[in-house]
Amino acid sequence: MSGQHGDTEVREPDEGDERPIDEQLDDDERRRRAAALAEIVTFGNPALKSRASAIDSFGPELEREGERMIALMHDAMGVGLAASQIGVLRRMLVFQAGPDATPRAIVNPELEWLSAETEVLEEGCLSLPRIAVDVERSLHARVRARDLQGEPLTLEASGLEARVLQHEIDHLDGVLMIDRTKRSQRRAALRALREGTAYSPDLEPEPDAEPQPDPEPA
Repeated sequence: MSGQHGDTEVREPDEGDERPIDEQLDDDERRRRAAALAEIVTFGNPALKSRASAIDSFGPELEREGERMIALMHDAMGVGLAASQIGVLRRMLVFQAGPDATPRAIVNPELEWLSAETEVLEEGCLSLPRIAVDVERSLHARVRARDLQGEPLTLEASGLEARVLQHEIDHLDGVLMIDRTKRSQRRAALRALREGTAYSPDLEPEPDAEPQPDPEPA
């Protein structure tokens, strides 16, 4: 498991391997990951800043869409995926918080309760490639939703699972992880996204380093 928590780069083939995730995969895994990432919309796509609509029709088609999203999540090496991330503005998400967990698809999720106890961890996102930022999330969460057959359910989540659910529900509300980080990291992440480079808090200069001026606006 890497230092990032969110919907990307959390499950890795070898916990002790510090190489980038693509370098740890065999040719077939790398091909499948590239194909999955090609189906996921990235920063700048309007779907990522739009609120998804509630789903009121259940049946085989929705079940197939849930299965497809789980397959994409697995191939992309993520632990969660919201329908908004594949350009579908409907309130459905899939998640698997850990290699031993059962992958699940839930519909119309709503955060019913969040604990006052929080934790700041580094998150990544399949829709913001090569970007990681620190995000404060509640350690525990209760989510009300429906399954793919339309039956109501309640999830009591803690730790990584709670974080993933909060991250993915944010996607369905048009909120990105960079909207929830501190201002300096958000600015640095946006700059990296514009320039096509990488950013993580580890890349920030030391506190006593000479500050670099921001680029002039275009």
